Amino acid sequence: MHVIGTVGLPGSGKGEAATVAREHAIPVVTMGDVVRQETADRGLDPTKDHGDVAQALRDENGPTAIAERSLPMIEDRLENHDTVLVDGLRSGTEVDVFEERFGEAFTLVSIEAPFEVRAERIDDRGRDVGADEGGEGLAARDERERGFGMDDAMDRADVVVENTDTLEAFHDRIEAVIRDGTADAADGTDPESEPKPGSASNAETDR
Repeated sequence: MHVIGTVGLPGSGKGEAATVAREHAIPVVTMGDVVRQETADRGLDPTKDHGDVAQALRDENGPTAIAERSLPMIEDRLENHDTVLVDGLRSGTEVDVFEERFGEAFTLVSIEAPFEVRAERIDDRGRDVGADEGGEGLAARDERERGFGMDDAMDRADVVVENTDTLEAFHDRIEAVIRDGTADAADGTDPESEPKPGSASNAETDR
């Protein structure tokens, strides 16, 4: 059994990591889907009210509410698969939930890229609307995510992938994490030379 959790700011590459997992027939549980479903259940617009509902769930049911709602989904998929990827942890308290439930079988991967790189990717996708256009800009999204405790979660990662190079390189590193629980095999780096165990340098795109 292996549960891989990903954490990263908007545009960092979490969605692309999930794509790699699916290409290897690994089921993906997206924590954002829990929020989107709750948003729809409340009769709200998932494209506009996602952040507010995510905060409301935590305010109403505690900071681990979304993680706890995802556990049955993960365990269901583990009945027929050896590995599951959990897309989109937001805080250290959510990390606690998965570490408590899955122990050493849980690997947390932080996917990271500079603000300017992430902003360019999101702009290329046409998904980020600036505040002056009636939407939520990337800086505001970053602030909201950090408000959930994302920095703490990223600091606790077992593996760090700095997603600033090519899409192919990024896929290679994610495949190495899936295969070995570390990104080192993908680029030949020495784990002792990296700032965190199993960290990688370079990779690209968010999606």
